[in-house]
Amino acid sequence: MTANYELINNKQLKQYEFHIEDYVPKIEYIINHEENVYLTHTEVPYELGGQGVGSQLVEKTLTDIEESNMHVVPLCPFVAAYIRKNPEWKRLIAII
Repeated sequence: MTANYELINNKQLKQYEFHIEDYVPKIEYIINHEENVYLTHTEVPYELGGQGVGSQLVEKTLTDIEESNMHVVPLCPFVAAYIRKNPEWKRLIAII
């Protein structure tokens, strides 16, 4: 079972991230003037692969975006695949 990691919105680096020991799995983003969040790249260190870290990172990122009353543009293939597998998140997809 995967540990429950704390999501950090690193606004300076424009990425959501976890801090796991010496590793920083992350989702990079861009926010446009309409407050749509473009999720551009997900990166999970090889050493953390296969442990559900990436999925937890996407879920917590989407939850944060929803709580901020924003919408998402899933440019990252990993995020897009997560949303396809979990269609309840389609409600956050921006109409652009």
